[in-house]
Amino acid sequence: MFPGASPVDESADAPFADADYVAVGAPLDVSTSFRPGARFGPDRIRKFARTFEDYHASTGTHFSELNAADYGDVHAWHDAAEYLDYLEGVLTDVHWADAVPLLLGGEHTVSVAAVRALDPDVFVALDAHLDLRAALDGDPLSHSTVTRHALDVADEAVVVGARSGNEAEWERAAEDDVTVVSPDEAADWTPDVDGSVYLSVDVDAADPAYAPGTGTPEPFGLDSAAMRDVVRDLAPQAAGFDVVEVNDRDDGQAATLAAKLVREFVHAHADA
Repeated sequence: MFPGASPVDESADAPFADADYVAVGAPLDVSTSFRPGARFGPDRIRKFARTFEDYHASTGTHFSELNAADYGDVHAWHDAAEYLDYLEGVLTDVHWADAVPLLLGGEHTVSVAAVRALDPDVFVALDAHLDLRAALDGDPLSHSTVTRHALDVADEAVVVGARSGNEAEWERAAEDDVTVVSPDEAADWTPDVDGSVYLSVDVDAADPAYAPGTGTPEPFGLDSAAMRDVVRDLAPQAAGFDVVEVNDRDDGQAATLAAKLVREFVHAHADA
Protein backbone atom coordinates (compact mmCIF):
# COMPACT_ATOMS: atom_id res chain seq x y z
CA MET A 1 0.00 0.00 0.00
CA PHE A 2 1.36 3.41 -0.95
CA PRO A 3 1.65 5.31 2.36
CA GLY A 4 -1.20 7.75 2.82
CA ALA A 5 -3.43 5.99 0.29
CA SER A 6 -6.49 3.84 0.95
CA PRO A 7 -7.03 0.34 -0.45
CA VAL A 8 -9.30 -0.08 -3.45
CA ASP A 9 -12.31 -2.34 -2.87
CA GLU A 10 -12.41 -4.28 -6.14
CA SER A 11 -15.68 -5.93 -5.15
CA ALA A 12 -17.50 -2.60 -5.05
CA ASP A 13 -19.77 -1.58 -7.92
CA ALA A 14 -17.69 1.59 -8.42
CA PRO A 15 -14.28 0.80 -6.85
CA PHE A 16 -12.71 4.14 -7.83
CA ALA A 17 -15.68 6.38 -7.06
CA ASP A 18 -14.22 7.93 -3.90
CA ALA A 19 -10.69 8.37 -5.24
CA ASP A 20 -9.11 11.36 -6.93
CA TYR A 21 -5.82 9.51 -7.50
CA VAL A 22 -5.27 5.77 -7.93
CA ALA A 23 -1.85 4.11 -7.70
CA VAL A 24 -1.55 1.05 -9.93
CA GLY A 25 1.52 -1.17 -9.80
CA ALA A 26 2.70 -2.60 -13.12
CA PRO A 27 5.68 -4.89 -12.46
CA LEU A 28 6.38 -5.80 -16.09
CA ASP A 29 10.02 -6.78 -16.61
CA VAL A 30 10.35 -8.64 -19.90
CA SER A 31 12.38 -6.42 -22.23
CA THR A 32 15.01 -4.92 -19.94
CA SER A 33 18.18 -4.85 -22.02
CA PHE A 34 20.86 -4.51 -19.33
CA ARG A 35 20.04 -4.84 -15.61
CA PRO A 36 16.70 -6.54 -14.89
CA GLY A 37 14.74 -6.00 -11.69
CA ALA A 38 12.05 -3.49 -12.69
CA ARG A 39 9.50 -6.05 -11.49
CA PHE A 40 10.48 -5.02 -7.96
CA GLY A 41 9.85 -1.34 -8.66
CA PRO A 42 6.26 -0.97 -7.40
CA ASP A 43 7.03 -2.61 -4.05
CA ARG A 44 10.21 -0.60 -3.57
CA ILE A 45 8.51 2.69 -4.40
CA ARG A 46 5.84 1.98 -1.79
CA LYS A 47 8.42 0.83 0.76
CA PHE A 48 10.67 3.87 0.49
CA ALA A 49 7.73 6.27 0.68
CA ARG A 50 7.12 5.22 4.29
CA THR A 51 9.47 7.77 5.79
CA PHE A 52 7.93 10.86 4.17
CA GLU A 53 6.01 13.39 6.22
CA ASP A 54 2.30 13.56 5.44
CA TYR A 55 2.39 17.37 5.38
CA HIS A 56 3.68 19.20 2.29
CA ALA A 57 4.96 22.64 3.23
CA SER A 58 4.95 24.14 -0.28
CA THR A 59 1.22 23.54 -0.80
CA GLY A 60 0.04 23.32 2.80
CA THR A 61 -1.67 20.00 2.07
CA HIS A 62 -1.62 16.57 3.70
CA PHE A 63 -1.16 13.64 1.34
CA SER A 64 -3.54 11.47 3.35
CA GLU A 65 -6.33 14.01 2.77
CA LEU A 66 -6.01 14.09 -1.03
CA ASN A 67 -8.17 11.01 -1.69
CA ALA A 68 -5.44 8.74 -3.04
CA ALA A 69 -6.14 5.03 -3.33
CA ASP A 70 -3.92 2.05 -4.14
CA TYR A 71 -5.23 -0.64 -6.49
CA GLY A 72 -2.24 -2.86 -5.82
CA ASP A 73 -0.29 -4.52 -8.62
CA VAL A 74 -1.61 -5.76 -11.95
CA HIS A 75 0.20 -9.10 -12.05
CA ALA A 76 2.52 -9.24 -15.06
CA TRP A 77 3.13 -12.12 -17.43
CA HIS A 78 5.49 -12.68 -20.37
CA ASP A 79 3.21 -11.62 -23.24
CA ALA A 80 3.76 -7.85 -23.23
CA ALA A 81 1.07 -7.11 -25.82
CA GLU A 82 -1.62 -8.97 -23.87
CA TYR A 83 -0.45 -7.42 -20.61
CA LEU A 84 -0.62 -3.90 -22.03
CA ASP A 85 -4.16 -4.56 -23.26
CA TYR A 86 -5.24 -5.70 -19.80
CA LEU A 87 -3.44 -2.85 -18.04
CA GLU A 88 -5.03 -0.37 -20.44
CA GLY A 89 -8.44 -1.65 -19.34
CA VAL A 90 -7.66 -1.08 -15.66
CA LEU A 91 -6.35 2.44 -16.33
CA THR A 92 -9.34 3.23 -18.53
CA ASP A 93 -11.63 2.33 -15.62
CA VAL A 94 -9.66 4.68 -13.37
CA HIS A 95 -9.87 7.46 -15.95
CA TRP A 96 -13.59 7.00 -16.57
CA ALA A 97 -14.13 7.33 -12.82
CA ASP A 98 -12.60 10.83 -13.05
CA ALA A 99 -9.56 9.75 -11.06
CA VAL A 100 -5.94 10.32 -12.04
CA PRO A 101 -3.89 7.13 -12.49
CA LEU A 102 -0.48 6.98 -10.81
CA LEU A 103 1.30 4.12 -12.56
CA LEU A 104 4.22 2.52 -10.71
CA GLY A 105 6.54 0.53 -12.98
CA GLY A 106 7.90 -1.81 -14.03
CA GLU A 107 9.74 -1.25 -17.23
CA HIS A 108 8.90 1.82 -19.29
CA THR A 109 6.78 -0.20 -21.71
CA VAL A 110 3.88 0.03 -19.24
CA SER A 111 3.49 3.72 -20.12
CA VAL A 112 2.14 2.65 -23.51
CA ALA A 113 -0.98 1.25 -21.82
CA ALA A 114 -1.55 4.50 -19.94
CA VAL A 115 -1.17 6.70 -23.00
CA ARG A 116 -3.66 4.54 -24.89
CA ALA A 117 -6.11 4.71 -22.00
CA LEU A 118 -5.90 8.48 -21.47
CA ASP A 119 -5.43 9.72 -25.05
CA PRO A 120 -3.43 12.88 -24.16
CA ASP A 121 -2.53 15.68 -26.54
CA VAL A 122 1.10 15.71 -25.42
CA PHE A 123 3.37 12.98 -24.07
CA VAL A 124 6.10 14.34 -21.80
CA ALA A 125 8.80 12.00 -20.58
CA LEU A 126 11.70 12.62 -18.27
CA ASP A 127 14.13 10.10 -19.70
CA ALA A 128 17.80 9.57 -20.41
CA HIS A 129 16.85 7.88 -23.67
CA LEU A 130 14.83 9.07 -26.64
CA ASP A 131 12.91 5.74 -26.79
CA LEU A 132 12.12 6.36 -30.46
CA ARG A 133 13.23 3.00 -31.81
CA ALA A 134 10.84 0.97 -33.91
CA ALA A 135 12.17 -2.15 -32.18
CA LEU A 136 15.13 -3.38 -30.16
CA ASP A 137 16.48 -6.83 -30.95
CA GLY A 138 13.34 -7.47 -32.96
CA ASP A 139 10.98 -6.50 -30.12
CA PRO A 140 8.52 -3.74 -31.12
CA LEU A 141 7.35 -3.45 -27.50
CA SER A 142 10.79 -2.95 -26.03
CA HIS A 143 11.20 -0.37 -23.29
CA SER A 144 13.19 1.62 -25.86
CA THR A 145 10.13 2.15 -28.12
CA VAL A 146 7.87 4.02 -25.69
CA THR A 147 8.02 7.53 -27.16
CA ARG A 148 7.42 6.17 -30.66
CA HIS A 149 4.32 4.32 -29.44
CA ALA A 150 3.13 7.40 -27.56
CA LEU A 151 3.23 9.36 -30.81
CA ASP A 152 0.68 6.93 -32.26
CA VAL A 153 -1.77 8.54 -29.81
CA ALA A 154 -0.46 11.97 -28.79
CA ASP A 155 0.09 14.85 -31.19
CA GLU A 156 3.56 15.57 -29.88
CA ALA A 157 6.21 14.35 -27.50
CA VAL A 158 8.69 16.15 -25.27
CA VAL A 159 11.67 14.26 -23.84
CA VAL A 160 13.37 16.03 -20.96
CA GLY A 161 16.86 14.93 -19.99
CA ALA A 162 17.55 12.86 -23.10
CA ARG A 163 21.21 12.16 -23.76
CA SER A 164 21.15 8.76 -25.45
CA GLY A 165 19.80 7.38 -28.71
CA ASN A 166 21.01 5.88 -31.96
CA GLU A 167 21.39 7.93 -35.14
CA ALA A 168 17.92 7.08 -36.44
CA GLU A 169 16.35 8.15 -33.14
CA TRP A 170 18.07 11.52 -33.19
CA GLU A 171 16.92 12.02 -36.77
CA ARG A 172 13.35 11.20 -35.73
CA ALA A 173 13.68 13.55 -32.75
CA ALA A 174 14.49 16.41 -35.14
CA GLU A 175 10.98 16.27 -36.62
CA ASP A 176 8.35 18.85 -35.69
CA ASP A 177 6.32 16.63 -33.35
CA VAL A 178 9.24 15.91 -30.99
CA THR A 179 11.03 18.31 -28.64
CA VAL A 180 14.19 17.32 -26.81
CA VAL A 181 15.23 19.24 -23.70
CA SER A 182 18.81 18.37 -22.81
CA PRO A 183 19.94 17.93 -19.20
CA ASP A 184 21.82 21.24 -19.44
CA GLU A 185 18.64 23.04 -20.53
CA ALA A 186 16.21 21.36 -18.12
CA ALA A 187 16.82 23.53 -15.06
CA ASP A 188 15.83 26.67 -16.99
CA TRP A 189 13.12 25.06 -19.12
CA THR A 190 9.61 26.44 -18.72
CA PRO A 191 7.01 23.98 -20.02
CA ASP A 192 4.88 25.46 -22.76
CA VAL A 193 2.54 22.71 -23.92
CA ASP A 194 -1.02 22.95 -25.20
CA GLY A 195 -3.74 20.55 -24.15
CA SER A 196 -3.77 17.56 -21.87
CA VAL A 197 -0.50 15.92 -20.85
CA TYR A 198 0.56 12.45 -19.91
CA LEU A 199 3.65 12.78 -17.72
CA SER A 200 6.07 9.86 -17.54
CA VAL A 201 9.18 9.72 -15.38
CA ASP A 202 11.77 7.13 -16.28
CA VAL A 203 13.98 7.26 -13.23
CA ASP A 204 17.07 6.92 -15.43
CA ALA A 205 16.51 10.56 -16.40
CA ALA A 206 18.31 11.25 -13.15
CA ASP A 207 22.05 11.09 -13.10
CA PRO A 208 23.09 7.70 -11.68
CA ALA A 209 24.58 9.55 -8.72
CA TYR A 210 20.97 10.25 -7.64
CA ALA A 211 19.29 7.04 -8.83
CA PRO A 212 21.66 4.15 -9.50
CA GLY A 213 18.93 1.53 -9.18
CA THR A 214 17.71 1.39 -12.76
CA GLY A 215 18.13 -0.83 -15.79
CA THR A 216 20.16 1.35 -18.17
CA PRO A 217 21.89 4.16 -16.25
CA GLU A 218 23.39 7.07 -18.22
CA PRO A 219 25.81 9.63 -16.72
CA PHE A 220 25.46 13.43 -17.11
CA GLY A 221 21.78 13.43 -16.19
CA LEU A 222 19.27 15.51 -14.28
CA ASP A 223 19.49 16.24 -10.60
CA SER A 224 16.53 15.47 -8.38
CA ALA A 225 15.51 19.11 -7.91
CA ALA A 226 15.26 19.67 -11.68
CA MET A 227 13.02 16.60 -11.95
CA ARG A 228 10.86 17.85 -9.09
CA ASP A 229 10.40 21.21 -10.76
CA VAL A 230 9.31 19.70 -14.09
CA VAL A 231 6.82 17.44 -12.30
CA ARG A 232 5.42 20.36 -10.30
CA ASP A 233 5.12 22.56 -13.39
CA LEU A 234 3.32 19.97 -15.53
CA ALA A 235 1.13 18.35 -12.89
CA PRO A 236 -1.79 20.80 -13.32
CA GLN A 237 -2.15 19.80 -17.00
CA ALA A 238 -1.61 16.10 -16.50
CA ALA A 239 -4.32 13.49 -16.96
CA GLY A 240 -1.99 10.79 -15.66
CA PHE A 241 1.46 10.17 -14.26
CA ASP A 242 3.92 7.34 -13.98
CA VAL A 243 7.34 6.60 -12.61
CA VAL A 244 9.11 3.59 -14.06
CA GLU A 245 12.37 1.64 -14.39
CA VAL A 246 13.12 1.46 -10.66
CA ASN A 247 14.88 -1.78 -9.80
CA ASP A 248 16.52 -3.36 -6.76
CA ARG A 249 20.16 -2.69 -7.67
CA ASP A 250 20.81 0.06 -5.10
CA ASP A 251 20.12 0.92 -1.48
CA GLY A 252 16.82 2.64 -2.24
CA GLN A 253 18.03 5.86 -3.84
CA ALA A 254 16.03 5.36 -7.07
CA ALA A 255 12.91 4.20 -5.24
CA THR A 256 13.09 7.10 -2.80
CA LEU A 257 13.34 9.61 -5.63
CA ALA A 258 10.50 7.91 -7.51
CA ALA A 259 8.23 7.84 -4.47
CA LYS A 260 8.92 11.49 -3.70
CA LEU A 261 8.07 12.47 -7.27
CA VAL A 262 4.73 10.65 -6.97
CA ARG A 263 4.00 12.69 -3.88
CA GLU A 264 5.13 15.93 -5.52
CA PHE A 265 2.87 15.24 -8.49
CA VAL A 266 -0.20 14.63 -6.32
CA HIS A 267 0.36 17.68 -4.12
CA ALA A 268 0.94 19.96 -7.13
CA HIS A 269 -1.99 18.54 -9.08
CA ALA A 270 -4.37 18.82 -6.12
CA ASP A 271 -3.18 22.32 -5.29
CA ALA A 272 -3.94 23.48 -8.83
